[in-house]
Amino acid sequence: MAEKTPIKSTKVVKKVAEPRKSVTKSAARKPRNAAAKGLPAHHAVPETTETNSEGSAAATKPTLLSGGNPQIAKGYGDAPVQAYIAAMPGWKSDVGRRLDALIERTVPDVRKAVKWNSPLYGMEDQSWFLGIHCFTKYIKVAFFRGASLHPVPPGESKQKEVRYLHIHEDDALDESQFADWVKQASQLPGGRM
Repeated sequence: MAEKTPIKSTKVVKKVAEPRKSVTKSAARKPRNAAAKGLPAHHAVPETTETNSEGSAAATKPTLLSGGNPQIAKGYGDAPVQAYIAAMPGWKSDVGRRLDALIERTVPDVRKAVKWNSPLYGMEDQSWFLGIHCFTKYIKVAFFRGASLHPVPPGESKQKEVRYLHIHEDDALDESQFADWVKQASQLPGGRM
């Protein structure tokens, strides 16, 4: 019986024939902060790089989805969250860094992940109390048990327990109030996602 040879699609052939760029995954596949966060190695985010015409590696830039939300691969730990924040367009990246720093300062043992192209913050048992998402004109911070916070964050949701804080470019962020909400939210039972 004759052996079958694999058939390459046109798309693959074009990628192979194109000498200027090729996308490869890091051979090392190092876990990024998975072990530091007490998570199994399979939760680590593999590094993705592009090779330029000189053969040296350069980091790929994430795709921005509609509304400017960065498309970041699902991953656990600080690295995927930092990749998301770095890819937030314009003024949103600076605000994202401020929010992340406030959350870490308020809840030093916070767990982080990116799921559904949104950074999530939670506690040990993989329950999440807060998420961030970029939209065209604002950043949406979701408190998953926000209806139990005092005062209740201003943005209503179709979900009974969820409340939002919308941050626009020219808004002044009340860091004290935000930190208070984060502290309260981290002490409530989080949502499983």
